[in-house]
Amino acid sequence: MIICSVNDIAKMYGGNMIFENLSFEIKENERVALVGRNGSGKTTLLRLLSGEELVDAGKIHWKKGASIGYLKQLPEESQGTAWDVLKRAFSDLTNMEYKMKKMEERMTSESDTEELEKLVSEYGKLQEQFSIQGGYEMEASMEKIVHGLDMVDFIDQAFSSLSGGEKTKVGLGQLLLQEPELLLLDEPTNHLDLLAVEWLEEFLKNYKGTVLVISHDRYFLDEVVDKILDLEDGELMTYHTNFSGFVEEKEKRLLKAFQDYEEQQKKIKKVKEAIKRLRDWANRANPPNADLHRRARNMERALERMEKLNRPVMQRKKMDLEMEASDRSGKDVIQLRNVCKRFGDKQLFQDVSMHLVYQNRAAIIGQNGTGKSTILKMILGEMTADEGEVRVGSNVKIGYLSQHVFQEAADETVLDAFRDKVKVTEGEARGILAKFMFYGHTVFQKVSGLSGGERMRLRLAQLMHQDVNLLILDEPTNHLDIDSREVLEEALEDYNGTILAVSHDRYFLNKLFEKIYWLEDRKMYHFDGSYTWAREKMEEQRQHRIELGASEKKQAPRQRNSSLQKDSGLKVEEELDALEKKINELDDKLLEIEDVEILQEMYSEKEALEKKWETLVESIER
Repeated sequence: MIICSVNDIAKMYGGNMIFENLSFEIKENERVALVGRNGSGKTTLLRLLSGEELVDAGKIHWKKGASIGYLKQLPEESQGTAWDVLKRAFSDLTNMEYKMKKMEERMTSESDTEELEKLVSEYGKLQEQFSIQGGYEMEASMEKIVHGLDMVDFIDQAFSSLSGGEKTKVGLGQLLLQEPELLLLDEPTNHLDLLAVEWLEEFLKNYKGTVLVISHDRYFLDEVVDKILDLEDGELMTYHTNFSGFVEEKEKRLLKAFQDYEEQQKKIKKVKEAIKRLRDWANRANPPNADLHRRARNMERALERMEKLNRPVMQRKKMDLEMEASDRSGKDVIQLRNVCKRFGDKQLFQDVSMHLVYQNRAAIIGQNGTGKSTILKMILGEMTADEGEVRVGSNVKIGYLSQHVFQEAADETVLDAFRDKVKVTEGEARGILAKFMFYGHTVFQKVSGLSGGERMRLRLAQLMHQDVNLLILDEPTNHLDIDSREVLEEALEDYNGTILAVSHDRYFLNKLFEKIYWLEDRKMYHFDGSYTWAREKMEEQRQHRIELGASEKKQAPRQRNSSLQKDSGLKVEEELDALEKKINELDDKLLEIEDVEILQEMYSEKEALEKKWETLVESIER
């Protein structure tokens, strides 16, 4: 069944037509991606579908009663803690819960038997409705989202105090809990680490509704979607495949369109030549031949009525990015030996070691907060290690691309910010910036007014013309559209220096890097191979640690205090036995489970049982 039908819609801003005559359908349970270059109108289209803006022409038809949830790139402000904001997804259930509590209070004080029976009956119906709608699973559902999206550290903080990325996570969590029939998601993987992105992939694949997503994460799109809407030059094409299939199909379609265009041009040329010949022959006759003139006019009218094919754009304007290392560095570029870092009482990581030699391409990955950016800052000399040694090799010239680039140069123009780092004339600077899609008057735009992708392009322009042989990249693909990511990847593939990157972009990681350093549980694991290879080996490491922990538990069974066994009653003994049995059962299950989300839940349950066991023993011993 069709959930949404879009018919010949148009949208204009300030006299500029964003798109017109767009038509497409979204069916129930489809997983759809909306792709296109930055500025093509993707977010505008999502706002029209969400009802936040109105179309200038055309119609959008919805399935009757369809519920829509929209995740914006920039979250709205909200009162209360992050947990309170999440809980608003269950506003109907919380209102029901409040009514039930009020009825409970009335029942405890009601003396009239008839009125009490009436209250009990009403309460029973309300409680049944509360149960059917999932009221008793409300907290469990919220906990699942909190752990899946990695919100544990800030879930009790005021929503207004959170960073933009944290607010986006809470907004996404609230939306997922509401379970609308159609999810509209604008860049949902921004600010998520690898585990959270993988969790979201599984969630969306199993989601019982329909999903329409804007994303530049190619790996994510391959995993989740089965239909692509390609918005380009105000026109929209539909492809029934994932992202990789779409790239192949689009290339074939463009080649076919170009061949059809060339064939039509040949046909038009032949007709024009025939018209010219007919008129020439007609004019040579004495008297002029009216029949030949008539045939020429008929052919001319047929040519005018022909539907002309537009020449397809085979090569669009992209960044012109060519990166070349300056004088080569020494063989040893970076060495970390047994490095430790603490912030107050928190141990961020310990005994971290890393060794990069000339022309290595290495990536550091791990969950948010594990210390990836801290390691980069140590290498850059912006931070010192508490223990261990951080050494940068001889003749190493570092070029650094930060995910928070140009915060200190917000009031400068694009031209001035570029020339701060690259000493060239204004004319030369404008020529270079044009290669990075800063044309004409845009070079005089303030840096503060640039988008995240534009700031990245400006920093890349600087790096290309600086004297560096080690590139340190902190989330370099953030905010870049797919075309720009591909240009960056091609340039880095040809780069003849050393690269160290922090990234959550799995497509980018798999394409470029042969060394992976994985931060987890305050330790660093090293793998020689792609991200996919490292992920498989990391799963084996986790499984090994689980098996080792379970083996140690079985080899060292809990010893009970003899006085406890003599003095405690039968009920306490039975409770302790039951707790031990549950803990051992969980230990056995942990050896069989591979799903990270289930593992986290089981670990939490096991820790709670062990704490209960220890508390019970201590209270009796006292």
